[in-house]
Amino acid sequence: MSKEPAINLGKAKGRRILDRVEGFATSIGPEAHFTGALGGAGHCIVYGCIEGDCDIDGTLVIAEGGRWVGDIVANNVLIAGQVEGSLVAREKIEIISTARIRGKLTSRVIAIAEGAVHDGELQMGDVTRFADRRDAEPVD
Repeated sequence: MSKEPAINLGKAKGRRILDRVEGFATSIGPEAHFTGALGGAGHCIVYGCIEGDCDIDGTLVIAEGGRWVGDIVANNVLIAGQVEGSLVAREKIEIISTARIRGKLTSRVIAIAEGAVHDGELQMGDVTRFADRRDAEPVD
């Protein structure tokens, strides 16, 4: 049984990385372990473990429970799991509260949720800290 990501797909609001993702070309399952370089075009979601570097022309999602050891380059990156290595996003990095990251983060825009842990250097244009309110009940 595959574990669904703790990430909402399909609630288009326009601000968040996944608002622009309509599907994933590549999926690494929760029991999968991949070692080597990963590259290409299209969106990719990782539930399992990857050891290696990547350059992806698309969005990379490290789902909650997913783990990446190595250097990452992608257009957009959303982290809900664990990353050890440098991370470069050509457009935006979004870090969910469950994320645990050790390494340098580089992007024009970085959004970090309350509760996320980052041990390393940040290099960016803008930093936005936010409390995720998507699943919150409406206030009357």
